[in-house]
Order: sequence, then C-alpha cells, then structure tokens
Amino acid sequence: MFKKTLMTLSALALLLTPIALQAQGPSMAVNDFRNDVTGVYWWAGGVGRDLAGMLTNELASTGAFQMVERQKLDAVLDEQDLGASGRVSPQTAAKIGKMVGAKYLVTGTVTAFEESGSQGGGIGYRGVRLGGKKKETYMAVDFRVVDTTSGVVAFTRTVEARAKSKGVSVGVYKGGFAGNLAKEKNTPAGKAIRAMVIEASDFFECAMVTKGSCMGEFDAKEKKRRDSAKDTISLD
Repeated sequence: MFKKTLMTLSALALLLTPIALQAQGPSMAVNDFRNDVTGVYWWAGGVGRDLAGMLTNELASTGAFQMVERQKLDAVLDEQDLGASGRVSPQTAAKIGKMVGAKYLVTGTVTAFEESGSQGGGIGYRGVRLGGKKKETYMAVDFRVVDTTSGVVAFTRTVEARAKSKGVSVGVYKGGFAGNLAKEKNTPAGKAIRAMVIEASDFFECAMVTKGSCMGEFDAKEKKRRDSAKDTISLD
C-alpha cells in the first residue's frame, strides 16, 4: 500500500513539475500595441489589442514566463466579486487578493510598414477574385520591456520582418467584411506580423530567461540590422 502511494505521489510530482518551473519565471503582461505609421491599411480599431494577444500567447507557449492577463481583467475581477458575494461555494470561489502582479510590461509600437509589388490580370465573380499577384511586405516594431516597480526600461528590441507572396491567389471579398486581422491570415502582411511576434517572443525568452549562448544569434541579427540601416545613410 505504501509503495503504491509513493508511486502515485511520484507521478503527480512529474506532472506538476512543468507548472512549478513555469511559476518561477518572470511575471509579464503585454500592453496593447500602438501604430506610429501612416498608410498601414490593416490597422483599425482593436488591432493593437489583437497583436498584444498574439504576443501573450507566444510568450505563454514558451513556458518561461508567468503571463498576467490584462485584456480580460474585468472578467477575472467579476468572478472574484461573485466569489466574495457568498453565492459561490467557499471551496471553489475565486479568492480576492491572490492575483499575481506583472513584474514587467511589454510595449510594442509599429514604426515602419511598406508593401510593394503589383497585381493584375485578375477575374472577379460574385465576391471571389482570382488573380496573379506578387507582393512583398516589410514592417518594423519597436519593443520595450519596462520594470513596473522602477519604471526603468529593462530590455529593448527592434524586430524587422519581411514576407512575400507570388503566383495565383484566391481571395474572397464581401462588403463590410471585418474581423480585425483575420482577413490578413494568408497575406504577406499577416505572415510578416506572425514572424514579428515569434521573433520577439524568442528574443525575450533568450534575453530574460535562457541567457547565455543563445544571445549570440540575436546579437548577430542586431548588428546586421544596424549595419544595414547605416548603409542607407549618405553623409557628405
């Protein structure tokens, strides 16, 4: 009996280990993104919040951070208020005063966006368009990680992303179609956005948690980015 109990406890310990390790990581929250560039056609109400949600998911998936929910904070507070009202079993009610605060706050600002290329020879019929196109999208986002206790900027990173599309494409257009970034899922802009979010997540994990040798790759990328920017400057 004792041996069986010990084996059960050992199995539970193995199952709980990833959670315990994750709980030891830095607590972070992601603020809504901001756009400082004109002509970003996909930027509309709610996109900044959508981008923050995408980055939150990517950071949470690394298992290296405690991600603090900000977008649905009102719902969490409502659940705690319900628990405090006495209408919920004390054993299952959400407890007040147990929320984890964010040690770090991530901000992201779109600072560059360009889309080049052409589209022609398309055929439209009943909202469906078939057309040959070749486009290239470039975007840059400036990230800051702010220590919420001191207000000091602990980490910064500019992430540049490029994506291309070419060949025959099938697109559906319906008047009034909305959904924030949903319609950009398979476009060059959407692919660049996804690449930007993943690159930022990988950098934060390396710089803030893993550290060590993984920074070599990111340092090399940053040097290449800065050298490329310098090449565009012409000084007399």
